[in-house]
Amino acid sequence: MARKNGKTTMLAAIALYMLIADKEASAECYSVATKQDQAKKTFDEIVAMRKYSLAIQSITRKRRSDLYMPDTLSSFKPLASDSKTLDGLNSHLVIIDELHAIRDRELYEVMRQSMSARRQPLLVMITTAGTVRESIFDDIYAYANSVLDGVVKDDTFLPIMYELDSREEWLDPNLWVKSNPGLATIKQLKYMNDIVERAKNDSKALAGVLVKDFNLRGTTTDSWLSFETINNETTFDISEVSNTYALGGADLSSTTDLTCATLLIVKHGKRYVIQQYFIPSDLVEKKVKEDKVPYDLWIQQGWVTTCEGARVNYSDVTNWFNKMREEHQIYTLWTGYDRWGAQYWVEEMTQNGYQMESVIQGAITMSQPMKELEADLKEGKLIYNNNPVLKWCFTNTQIKSDENDNIRPVKSKSAKQRIDGVVSLIDAYVILHKHYEDYMNMVKE
Repeated sequence: MARKNGKTTMLAAIALYMLIADKEASAECYSVATKQDQAKKTFDEIVAMRKYSLAIQSITRKRRSDLYMPDTLSSFKPLASDSKTLDGLNSHLVIIDELHAIRDRELYEVMRQSMSARRQPLLVMITTAGTVRESIFDDIYAYANSVLDGVVKDDTFLPIMYELDSREEWLDPNLWVKSNPGLATIKQLKYMNDIVERAKNDSKALAGVLVKDFNLRGTTTDSWLSFETINNETTFDISEVSNTYALGGADLSSTTDLTCATLLIVKHGKRYVIQQYFIPSDLVEKKVKEDKVPYDLWIQQGWVTTCEGARVNYSDVTNWFNKMREEHQIYTLWTGYDRWGAQYWVEEMTQNGYQMESVIQGAITMSQPMKELEADLKEGKLIYNNNPVLKWCFTNTQIKSDENDNIRPVKSKSAKQRIDGVVSLIDAYVILHKHYEDYMNMVKE
């Protein structure tokens, strides 16, 4: 739910019950967050509640770093998110505070597994929507929706979600309560009116208000596109787009970047996107640990291919295009690429029968195709199979404009945030823009 609706107070009451009244010997109760100060919020609320209850004071002891119950040897303690220090816990209660900010998926797994020896453990995750797309949040959010929609039956998982049904609803005061169940009782109505009026005239303020006060998933304020524009969870089977013509795009990497290959197919009034990413196998473990990006999960799911060694083998990219052609009869007519570092790969692709076209990575060349791509996203025409890597790349993409309002993609200053999937897709859109009539004539044939 949105911020300032009483999540912490509710959890403090639950935590006290689990510590004192759940009849669990040596109950280990924890609140976990990215930072110690955040994790301490629930702990501080518990201490405040204890202050007003002589009964709780009589059976518990406030120590420097925890609340302790001597009769059962139970305790409640706040923890920071360094998962290396969390092994060996025997948790009865785990509260994960602000799940959207948890970048380390290992933290979630370690805390969940720490409850395996308990008779009736409880894991509670509270959060607002957030802007981090490579975190565990989106996976849990998708699972929660599946349970709510009846797609998945799981009686051990209770999703409680307060959010607007669409972005436009933030302007209607009658609908604010959807994401703010404590409105006018816990959260002040005057505060909501004030921040909404400001957000109407301040786009940067609006981004934060939509995420934190209306619980809508977002991107950072500098991102090219909003998360609502980016997000399309429609999927398709590759058999639905087989035996057809496609346009290709590729963004080749240096040793540290991702490489991305793209197929863009126009069919049934939609733009279907098939992508494959490539990463050196020697870098996977380091990037997962240091960058907190789930490349290992994406490899397991099939979105990313590992190349042996410390750099991407571009022949693996060629082989992927060949596989699409030979196994699925998806014939690539033209493939767009950035000339930098691509000479030998282009020769190999040409020898394999592909028509290659270099794409100048500048605003004049990329601006109009990017605007067409944005329009297709907004209209729901771009179907990318809910690819989490492309979705992540979209959220990392910022733009730079020239004096004529032509735009080109740029990445943020963070070295770990990749935009390779978007650049590869834009290259394919450049080719679509250039060869649109010829391509559509081929598709009709």
